[in-house]
Amino acid sequence: MAVTVKTFTSASEAAGALSSDRSARYLGGGTLVMRALNEGDVSISTVVRAQDQALTRIDASGPRITLGAGVTFARILAERDLAFLHAPARSIGGPAVRNMGTVGGNLFAPTPYGDFTVALLALDATVAVQGGFGARDIPIEEFLQARDRQAGTLVLSVSCTRPGSAETFRYRKIARIKPKGGSVITLAAYLPISGGRIAGARIALGSMAPTQIRARAAERALEGRSLDAATIAAAASAATEGTSPSDNALGSAWYRREIVGVHLRRLLSGQD
Repeated sequence: MAVTVKTFTSASEAAGALSSDRSARYLGGGTLVMRALNEGDVSISTVVRAQDQALTRIDASGPRITLGAGVTFARILAERDLAFLHAPARSIGGPAVRNMGTVGGNLFAPTPYGDFTVALLALDATVAVQGGFGARDIPIEEFLQARDRQAGTLVLSVSCTRPGSAETFRYRKIARIKPKGGSVITLAAYLPISGGRIAGARIALGSMAPTQIRARAAERALEGRSLDAATIAAAASAATEGTSPSDNALGSAWYRREIVGVHLRRLLSGQD
């Protein structure tokens, strides 16, 4: 089956092409789309590309940072102002994948991948998209819930607030093969502190459901409390609530449920 490649100057033109053709897929870094094509995915008949420089722009000058959807993980690692995102970026594949893989593409990566998205979910990111209904900003949690219905939508950028001095952001990926393996589980925690107590905790998990999810029960166990041993133990005990992991070659659903609380405890305790 022949595949047509269409290249556009602007992101809006590319978004229009995606919206009008259900068999079209956007090609960013190619780590997902090219794999699908090489494996014989006949649902893709058109590949859409855009040369819009806005898609590769990084704005890290203020308290809120914006990453164009085409920004690669290698570029994030090269930006000193994005140090808080270096751990999740470094956990994506090996050097070749980090040189090609993009922030926008990671939003669509299926389990056991999509680790950078776990970090963005914990940071309450906003996803800017353009599609049949025009350009709009979507909270990342809402975007992920409808991810399977986003085929005709082009991601333009992702933005989040940089953690401040009174806020803690932590990330951990558990993999069989480091650093490039798919994840057994991935965890990220955003812990704002006000008056010595947690206010607005966000815990995100990867490989614990069909898409990345919030660990809301663990968040409730943390809220309004100091980050002491008892609070951490309560959050760890609640880590599996609302999860629905699956079995794959990296680990069983049972194993993931067994270890997620252990690793959340370590993450919240600041242990390596």
